[in-house]
Amino acid sequence: MRIGIVCYPTFGGSGVVATELGKALADQGHEIHFITYDQPARLGSFHANVFYHEVRVSDYPLFDYPPYELVLASKMVEVVRQHGLDLIHAHYAIPHASAAYTARAILREEGLRVPYITTLHGTDITLLGRDPSFKPVISFAINQSDAVTAVSNSLKEDTEALFEVKRDIDVIHNFFCPSHFAIPVKEDLRASLAPEGEPIITHISNFRPLKRVPDVVRAFAAVRAERPAKLLFIGDGPERHAAETLCEELGVQRDTYFLGKVKNPIEALLISDLFMLPSESESFGLSALEAMAAGVPVVASNAGGISEVVEDGVAGMLCPVGDVAALAAACLDILGSPARLEQFSLQALDSANRFHIQRILPQYERVYARALAARNS
Repeated sequence: MRIGIVCYPTFGGSGVVATELGKALADQGHEIHFITYDQPARLGSFHANVFYHEVRVSDYPLFDYPPYELVLASKMVEVVRQHGLDLIHAHYAIPHASAAYTARAILREEGLRVPYITTLHGTDITLLGRDPSFKPVISFAINQSDAVTAVSNSLKEDTEALFEVKRDIDVIHNFFCPSHFAIPVKEDLRASLAPEGEPIITHISNFRPLKRVPDVVRAFAAVRAERPAKLLFIGDGPERHAAETLCEELGVQRDTYFLGKVKNPIEALLISDLFMLPSESESFGLSALEAMAAGVPVVASNAGGISEVVEDGVAGMLCPVGDVAALAAACLDILGSPARLEQFSLQALDSANRFHIQRILPQYERVYARALAARNS
């Protein structure tokens, strides 16, 4: 198949999943064309069967804002014409699926029937979907799709509750690629962060309010009052300064490290002992899955799709949203002894295999085949 993938090219969950999916499909012999405004961050260098098409938006004096969705639709039409794409896979309802609808309509006028598949990742539903100004467009883009997937049962339920969905939604969970974890462990970095062999608790996010980063700091302070430990923050965003200030107020700044955005967060996970994710909302929790795939147990909130990823009492422990005392107690429980930590680590690694790319990839291929069969019927 020749597949166009439309996504955000950033390090965010949807961009990572879309890029890794495209690379895995290319490894299976499919021809993949990424269509976006920048080269996807996880694309890397040359990759067989993978092509990138840049969407360039010029400034027009008649528009207050660049008309990205219109230019994106035009680029999709161009790529389909030039490369004979069989289908388009849009990650995010807007602007990608809505632009794909426009492209499909243009191509139909030329006698080309190119279906588009929409994958819902989270904020396109849970955040934008609650804004009345976006709701009609999102509903339309979903219902007009030739197939729709969601990354968790929780997100599927949210979508059906928020929108007038008139078509089936296939749940295809996010995944991890084992090859990404087959890298040397940076023992020198671990030794510099935890010179006395203290356990390292890590949090990775975009530091938005819904990630509840202050809860990470408060829970860590409670852990630190009971035993030595280090806290590692990866990422950046609006709550970072507040988190840094809270570390000082609680007296744990000497045991806390803010490394900002790093190119490969898996390197940090491989030197970690525990991962904390106390979000008030998660459609899936890709960072939690990557922690598990690194053999790192997860202490998280029981919110959204997290419970579909983290098996409570197996791959880690789940706590009520906002319950800092429960988060701290769970961390102390797992870190209670080397044997207990190792047990949870092995269980996390085993549990992560439910989301191995080779288990997930065929599910997408079946959706593609179904959409193409419907086109030809």
